[in-house]
Amino acid sequence: MTNPAILILYNEPSGAGQHARYAESDAGVLGEVDAVERALTELGMTHRVLPVRTLRDVGRALAESSESCVLNLVESLDSSADDACLIPALCTALDKPCPGNGTACQLLALNKWLTKWALRADGVPTPEGTVVPPKQTPLPILTFSGPGIVKPLCADAGEGIDATSVIIEPLAENLREPLDRIHREFGQPALVEQYVFGREFNVSILERKGSPMVLPLAEIDFTAFPSGMPRIVDYRAKWITDSFEFNHTPRCIPARVGKTIAQQLQDTALAAWNCLGCRDYARVDMRLSDTGEVFVIDVNPNPDISPDAGFAAALQAAGIEFVEFIRILLDNAGVPMQQQSKRRQQDAVKRLDMRRSMPRDRNTILELIQDTGVFHSYEIDVAREVLDDALADGENNDYQSYTALFDDTVAGWACFGPTPCTSGTFDLYWLAVNPTCHGHGIGTALLSCVEQAVEERAGRLIVAETSSRPVYKAARRFYANNGYELAASIADFYGPEDDKLMYVKPL
Repeated sequence: MTNPAILILYNEPSGAGQHARYAESDAGVLGEVDAVERALTELGMTHRVLPVRTLRDVGRALAESSESCVLNLVESLDSSADDACLIPALCTALDKPCPGNGTACQLLALNKWLTKWALRADGVPTPEGTVVPPKQTPLPILTFSGPGIVKPLCADAGEGIDATSVIIEPLAENLREPLDRIHREFGQPALVEQYVFGREFNVSILERKGSPMVLPLAEIDFTAFPSGMPRIVDYRAKWITDSFEFNHTPRCIPARVGKTIAQQLQDTALAAWNCLGCRDYARVDMRLSDTGEVFVIDVNPNPDISPDAGFAAALQAAGIEFVEFIRILLDNAGVPMQQQSKRRQQDAVKRLDMRRSMPRDRNTILELIQDTGVFHSYEIDVAREVLDDALADGENNDYQSYTALFDDTVAGWACFGPTPCTSGTFDLYWLAVNPTCHGHGIGTALLSCVEQAVEERAGRLIVAETSSRPVYKAARRFYANNGYELAASIADFYGPEDDKLMYVKPL
């Protein structure tokens, strides 16, 4: 079988024309390119990265390309606002799979007015709005009263939106200046939309095996905003790293909402996804009004997937590693993984061995725990005591200790035991892998070894405890990827802003 190769297309930051005014968002695509390239390398997929600036560049690149699949990261082109949306259609015409949303979906979502009409036709709630073309006089009669927000009709990434975009009242008398700014800077119509007071949520959706899956809800925290400051995620909040807005709009994920509201947000996001004909992945932005009504304010079929963006945060909260996300996209497009990647996995399995810990493993195990860099000194002291107890009594101790060997060298350690006062419940006390051995499946193999040993002891449930601190994000993803579900959390258990998280897996 011929191994497939991937062409990564992206818009080369130009710093010209409209991009000169919004250079930060224009350059943001570079973070996406780097993340995707690293993921493909980890998957063992042959790939090439190619920058483009115009639709002509794209057509020439695709016609000359020998790659069988295109990962399209192009968010804008110098030629026109619509041109970037045509890339999936060109790929289809040349019989090259192109994961992500298609041309029809992207064109519809780019035009906020057309999006509104489509959503309303499907009964999906969205704020009232009116389109104002350049030089229109007199201004149209608005179909709504109260506060409003003025946006470019066909732009994304927060471009053209700042605090002056929100007009409280009187609305009609204060429209001219923000409208003129949009017309002047973008040369396109402006959308005057009803501003919804309340909370803002980002809902990311990932298609997997033909079904859209709503990832953990994210809420934007505006509590640090002073009174009178519009609570919006504008251009500064998204891109200007030294601004107040950027540093005071943290993302809370998973969002702390009740089950009823969470279900309403999820259902509305899926309705918007279906309405626009989304596929593979997208993000739906919504506002929850002070009266409990949900409104879709944006559907983004080509969201930023760089590591620090909202979609990547949702993947992380769902326990999906970025490399797995890219694998899912390729799988959706019918692109087979390369044989080289499978051989690497098979070789790693052959080099792995699991056995009970022995006294000669002790010092190496303690060193690798230290080398992980995530445990406090007092935690390492506890690990030492537990390990010594397990080594002293072997199978007769409540602490059961297993060592992972990689090329006959100690590379990982796991310790587990029955939970006191329970029937068939076991605690996974420790699981650590030497950082120099990451990427070989050692942690997963250790966990599988523990699960098998627990089953042999008539165990029915394993509980793994970890922390909410950022340094433990890899551990949280690890458990979720291996079938463990977050069953409980205790706020500030270990310390301020250091929650105790309990993951469980029935056997």
